[in-house]
Amino acid sequence: MARTLLRLMLVRAGFNVSEAEDGFDALEKVKVNQPDIMLLDVMMPGMDGFKVCEALRKEAGTSTLPVIMLSAKTDLDSINQGMRVGATKYLTKPISPAELTQHVYDVLKDVSPGK
Repeated sequence: MARTLLRLMLVRAGFNVSEAEDGFDALEKVKVNQPDIMLLDVMMPGMDGFKVCEALRKEAGTSTLPVIMLSAKTDLDSINQGMRVGATKYLTKPISPAELTQHVYDVLKDVSPGK
């Protein structure tokens, strides 16, 4: 449900969106079709977002991929853990479509050449 809503928010804002079923699926898909940015939920089946982010940072091809963690976990420990494992940003749910798309634009702007 939440993944569908996020996809709709981003598609309406003009982004191409690819989805993964879980953390393992995300790691496989990112190898095949590397995105410009990745949104990760902390609580995912199979492998949580923290572990996915850690795995991305260890691979040369994804070590600098911008990662926005989006979670209902709003406690300081979770936020700090997200940043420690390499998240570019850690956002909390619920989030409005305007706020989400602005954060995505901001992160993409920060990593694009000639910013």
